[in-house]
Amino acid sequence: MKWDVIASAQKTLEREQGYIVKDWGGRLPIALAYANSYQVGMSSLALHTLYRLLNKQPQVVCERVFLSGRSRQPLITLESQHDILDCAVLAVSLSFELDYINLAALLRQAGMPPQAEQRDETYPLLLLGGPAVTANPEPLAAISDAFFIGEVEEAISPLSSLLWEAVDAPRAEVLAALARLPGVYVPSRAPLPVKRRWVRRLDDYPTASTIFTPDTEFGDMYLMEISRGCGRGCRFCLAGYTYRPPRERSLAALLAQAQEGLKQRDRIGLVGAAISDYSQIDELVAALRRLGARISVSSLRAKPLSETLVAALAESGVRTLTLAPEAGCESLRRLVNKGITEEDILAAVELAQRYRFPALKLYFMIGLPGETTDDVAAIATLVDTIRKRFSGEIAINVSPFVPKAHTPFQWAAMAAPEILEERLAALRAGLQRENAELKTESIAWSRIQGVLARGDRRLGRVLAAMEGHTSLRAWEKALREQGLEEEEYLRERSWDETLPWQVVDMGVNLDYLRVEAERAGLGLACPPCTGSGCDRCGVCKPGEGEES
Repeated sequence: MKWDVIASAQKTLEREQGYIVKDWGGRLPIALAYANSYQVGMSSLALHTLYRLLNKQPQVVCERVFLSGRSRQPLITLESQHDILDCAVLAVSLSFELDYINLAALLRQAGMPPQAEQRDETYPLLLLGGPAVTANPEPLAAISDAFFIGEVEEAISPLSSLLWEAVDAPRAEVLAALARLPGVYVPSRAPLPVKRRWVRRLDDYPTASTIFTPDTEFGDMYLMEISRGCGRGCRFCLAGYTYRPPRERSLAALLAQAQEGLKQRDRIGLVGAAISDYSQIDELVAALRRLGARISVSSLRAKPLSETLVAALAESGVRTLTLAPEAGCESLRRLVNKGITEEDILAAVELAQRYRFPALKLYFMIGLPGETTDDVAAIATLVDTIRKRFSGEIAINVSPFVPKAHTPFQWAAMAAPEILEERLAALRAGLQRENAELKTESIAWSRIQGVLARGDRRLGRVLAAMEGHTSLRAWEKALREQGLEEEEYLRERSWDETLPWQVVDMGVNLDYLRVEAERAGLGLACPPCTGSGCDRCGVCKPGEGEES
C-alpha cells in the first residue's frame, strides 16, 4: 500500500473532530462509503447519521471511504487505513443517480468486480441504500448484493446483528437471511414488491452532524434535521413522495440537540425539505437566537415564509436568500402543484430587500410537461419584475426537468435535447438585460440522470462496461456497446406499462399518482398532505413503516 495514501488519510483525521476509532477484534467491519469526494460526502447528513448509528452497535466497527480523484490510488478506510477488501460489508449511501457511475468507479478502484455474480465470499457484501436507490434500485440490481429500501434507522440493530451472525456463512445463506428482513431488497431472491421502511417518531432517532471538519461545504456549522418529507405534493418531486408522510421533530428535542451542537459550532444549519413549513418555526428560531446561535438554511418556500426566520438569517450574516419558483408563470406552477403565486414570490423578494440580503438565488426548471416557449419567456419576465424590487445580486439556476419514479410525472417524457437547448438559448437572451447571473445544469448529464432514474437492470451492464471511467464519452460508448439508447428510457410511458421500479412499494397508490398526473394536465391543484392519517394517497395505513 502506498504510504502517501495512508499519510493523506491521517492528515485528514487530524483536521476532524468526532470521528470514531474502534478495535476490529471480534467485530463486524463495515466500510461506509460515499460514491463521491470527501468534501461532498462529508456534507451529507445521512452519512453522519449512518456512521453514528452503526458505531453504536457493539458488534460493529464502521469506518468511512470516499472516492479518490486518482483512479490508480488504492482505496482505504479513513479511520484505520485498512484496505476495503478487509471489510465484511461495503455499505454505500446514494443520494443522486449520477453517483451510480461513481459507484462503478469506486468498486473498480477497490478491486471488486462490478457485477454481483462475479463476487464470492472473499469480497465484501455490497449493500446499497439512500433516496435514489430507494425509488428505483433496478439500474444497480446486477451490481449490488442487496438494497435497503427506505429509512434505515429502525433496522440498523437487526440488520447489524444479522450480518454479524452470518459473516462467515456462504453468500447464498446471507442473502436468503437478508431477503427475510423487512425493507431489504435482494434482487436474486426477495419477494416483490419490497415495502419501504419509514420512521414514525423522528425524536427517537436524532439526525445531526457527528464529525466536524473545515474541509467541507458546511464545515462552519452544526447541521440538524428538523423535519422529514414534504406534504406540498409538487408533482415532479421525488422527496415529496418517497418520504411521505411529512413528519416533524419536537421543539424540545431540537433545542436539546442544538445545545450540544453549539459546543462545537456557533452556527446551526436547519435541514428539511420544507423548513418554513415546520409548525413551530418562529418559536424554534427565537429559542436558537436566545442560545446565541447563528442560523442557516439551504432554501425556503415563498409561502409560508416566516419573517422571524428571514430576520434571523439576516442577523446571522447569511448573504443569500434562496427561493425556488420552479416556473415563471402561474399556469405552469399550478400544473406542477407548486402552490405559490407571483404575489407570494414577490412578497418573499420584498422581505429579502427589507432585510438587506446582498444576494438572491432563484431556482427554475425547463422542459416541464406541457411547457411552451411562452412559459420559458415568463421566467425572464418574472426576473425583470423581481429586479425592480431587489437591489442586490440575482443568481438564476436552471435545470432540465427529469421525470422521477413514484411521482405523478413518472410516466412523462423528458424533453428532447434540441428543445432544451433552444429554450436555454431563449432564456439567456431574455435575461441579458436583467444583470442576473445564469447557471445551467448540463443537458447531457441531466439526460443520463433521467435514464438512471427510470432505468432497468440492463443498465448495470452499461455501468460495468464503463470500466471505472466517469466521462460522458465513456457512458455513450458503454451504452452503445450494450445495444441500448437513452430515448428508450426517456420516452413517455403508457398507463398500463409495467415499470421497473414497481419492485419496491413506497406506499403511495399507483391510482393516486395517475389521478394526480391527470389533474396536472387540467391545471388542478392538490391539497397538501398533513400526515394526519388520511387514506388519500395510501401511505398512512395502520402499521405502515413499522417493523413487522
